[in-house]
Amino acid sequence: MALLRQCYARLRLKVNETKSAVASVAGRKFLGYSFWFAKEGVKRRVAAKPLATFKQRVRQLTRRSCGRGMAEVVERLRPYLMGWKAYFGLAQTSGIWRSLDEWLRHRLRAFNSSTGSAARPCIGNCAHSERRMVWRERWLPIRAAGGATVRVC
Repeated sequence: MALLRQCYARLRLKVNETKSAVASVAGRKFLGYSFWFAKEGVKRRVAAKPLATFKQRVRQLTRRSCGRGMAEVVERLRPYLMGWKAYFGLAQTSGIWRSLDEWLRHRLRAFNSSTGSAARPCIGNCAHSERRMVWRERWLPIRAAGGATVRVC
């Protein structure tokens, strides 16, 4: 480090020595990435701190007590997710994207079920509406005529 200090002093540059180190890449973090050794050489992955920050931000955007609909939540999530994926797209671990996708889908399903949308009747735009079409055509008019409340989905 002493040699580097002299070189930087000649160039009139300041170096933050707490952030700078001459060391192995294992265990070092750089711009949100951490590095690990594989058979092919050194590979990049998303560091633990940005992952925790990502999950915290998604939790904040998908809070269940804000009185927003799913469309508005997705509209707010989209720019954040697209930017995060664009920045960390250089990570060489495919498992992280799979696990984050599963976690995000779970979070959105929990948001959807807690907002009361599951209690509203389905009008035919559900993913499983084709399976239920036969049931609707046969039994829905009979039950609706009898005065019972109808919950299809």
